Amino acid sequence: LTAVACLDRSTLASASSVRSRFEIPASARQLIVVSSPTYDPANYLANLRTFVRSSSTAPWKRVSGPWQAETGRGHLLATRREGDGATPIGVFPIGPRIYGNFANPGGLHDIYHRLVCGDWWDEDPYSSQYNRFVHVPCGTTPRFASSSEALWTIYDVYAYFAVIDFNIDPTLGGPNAPGSGIFLHAWENGPTHGCVALGVPALLKVLRWLNPAEDPVIEIGTTAQVGSL
Repeated sequence: LTAVACLDRSTLASASSVRSRFEIPASARQLIVVSSPTYDPANYLANLRTFVRSSSTAPWKRVSGPWQAETGRGHLLATRREGDGATPIGVFPIGPRIYGNFANPGGLHDIYHRLVCGDWWDEDPYSSQYNRFVHVPCGTTPRFASSSEALWTIYDVYAYFAVIDFNIDPTLGGPNAPGSGIFLHAWENGPTHGCVALGVPALLKVLRWLNPAEDPVIEIGTTAQVGSL
């Protein structure tokens, strides 16, 4: 028997799952790679680089980086849960809208939404709007407030951010919800709650480079998982 034939079905299924988790869509022409040698990055710091390609069969070419990027206090995890502070591993789309507490920096391809009083990210896994941007009248306390983020009050960290489409389309809620509010945002000077954070100059360079027409994605994992890009 070959070595592969000797593997049990659960091992093969696990290997297949890992491969599929890191499959980059053929439509993607822009790629952000966040990598660390291990699942528990030293000081929660990983490397972030950006790449482009001209077609699904063309090689990836580096555009910028590496930069140091902060990751989650719960390290890098394949299976995370709401509130565990882990940064999810795998390949995820980047949402087509940029948010921020600061004025529009200009040069963006994405729609920009400057945050105002009443702008929330719903992180209540039992809410009908779980893992979504929600605006309520300023001064109103929504039902989901206790477990969610009042975005306009997290001023410097959310100077600017893009949404990493983790647990979106479909969104899974309930007691085993994978989590919500995973962003690419400004430097936090410490571990994040699961997001990826960059210094503002590097962050703006990445946000200005992102183009929804190029179907950008972010790949997060160990150096071995993301390959030799």
